[in-house]
Amino acid sequence: MSHAVELTEDPAAFLAAAADHLAADPVVSTVIASVTQRLVEADERGLPRGEHPRWWAIVRDADGVVAGVGMRTAPFEPHPLYLLPMPDDAAVELARILHARGEAVAGVNGALPAARLAAEETARLAGGEVRVHEHLRLFELGELVAPPSPPGRLRLATAEDADLAHAWFGAFAMAAAEQAGRDEPHQSPELTMDEVLLRIEQGVVWLWEDERGERVHLTGANLPANGVTRIGPVYTPVGHRGRGYASAAVAEISRQYVEQGVRCCLFTDQANPTSNRIYQALGYQPVADMVNLVID
Repeated sequence: MSHAVELTEDPAAFLAAAADHLAADPVVSTVIASVTQRLVEADERGLPRGEHPRWWAIVRDADGVVAGVGMRTAPFEPHPLYLLPMPDDAAVELARILHARGEAVAGVNGALPAARLAAEETARLAGGEVRVHEHLRLFELGELVAPPSPPGRLRLATAEDADLAHAWFGAFAMAAAEQAGRDEPHQSPELTMDEVLLRIEQGVVWLWEDERGERVHLTGANLPANGVTRIGPVYTPVGHRGRGYASAAVAEISRQYVEQGVRCCLFTDQANPTSNRIYQALGYQPVADMVNLVID
């Protein structure tokens, strides 16, 4: 094998080793960079790590240069791996390492072909089959095109909004699946109230109020990592959809970040025509296709 795969359970050590690799393509690496930074901060606060698998993978070439990364940190079933682009042999070797140490893997998310190769090798070794749960597309904002603004205003959420924000964060996964024509919910963590309150405190949760002051929409984001923020979730309750709240909120939040010198990206489900249309109309341009795979 021409590449070596290392595993570590220390997020700070991973960031120290992979920082340059992540920063070289900060949009594609947005998930691993932002999630890992969040877990570094959680460790610093002494928060419990949970019972689910939690590790990071570093792929090095023969000269010791980082050639790919991955992680397994998802607190939700099936605790999928998340892989960024890496050499084919490394993706296969990672699957073999996990199988050899008895670590069951029932899902692999991330970049193609790495995610597919790791999932297929896992299925071969464990006697399973691979199926696609979601085809995702990563977009980055080019030149922002501001849409017509509906009545009302965008504002930052406060602690008084925490109950509603918590409920809407929870409702997003099923709503996203329904818009894409699926019965299975979108894979995403179920945030605790404390996690929602922390995001509100960090200033990365916004609400749209209509002209009567009713809260009709929520958009979240992630703290910037390597100069890139990832926007989402974007949720409008059924009775308020089709009025332009999502477009206006995402456009305004994107504008605020751009003015701070931060690049904006987001993911869409390729099977959801509404979200793909909305974001491209705002000036978001496709960067990479990714996939969520399940191993049955």
